[in-house]
Amino acid sequence: MPDTQAIDHRLTELEIKASFTEDLLEQLNQVVIRQQQQIDLLVRELTDLKRQQRDSGSGEFRSLRDERPPHY
Repeated sequence: MPDTQAIDHRLTELEIKASFTEDLLEQLNQVVIRQQQQIDLLVRELTDLKRQQRDSGSGEFRSLRDERPPHY
């Protein structure tokens, strides 16, 4: 017959590990959610920039370095 104290100790250790694992999984899920929100925002901004460039009528690429700053 196995030692019940040793089994209780092992079970407690497994429960602690499971608890930490669940906490880590929740933290990782929150990181993934934030990253997806950032990706969605960047995709919307990129789409808007492409639309602005298309609507500007000029088909050529213009670098911001070539433009004069507004204070000139």
